[in-house]
Amino acid sequence: MEQQRVTPERITHLEKNEIFVFGSNLEGAHGGGAAFMAYRKFGAVWGQGVGLQGQSYGIPTMQGGVETIRPYVDEFIDFARQHPELTFLVTRVGCGIAGFIDEEIAPLFAEAHKVENIVLPLGW
Repeated sequence: MEQQRVTPERITHLEKNEIFVFGSNLEGAHGGGAAFMAYRKFGAVWGQGVGLQGQSYGIPTMQGGVETIRPYVDEFIDFARQHPELTFLVTRVGCGIAGFIDEEIAPLFAEAHKVENIVLPLGW
């Protein structure tokens, strides 16, 4: 499936209906990377590691291997399907501080290609 729209490499502004999707940790300690940006600019809540927070959505990536991330990605995709009025801009979740590579994380988002309001990074 050809990707029509891609998440910008650096997101500094969101439209009213856009949500910044970032890699988090279960504790919601948004101290670095995209999580820090979500906290500083897009309403992420310190202490909340999962789900919708202001104009951001956290997907935990720091609790173990790739398979521990899958349930949270699936939950996110279901959430996006239930909220077609919003556009979800997915960052390279898990590919920064968490230490995963695109080839490990991108397959978790395969189902997201079927959801019109989810925008993925280039190559995902």
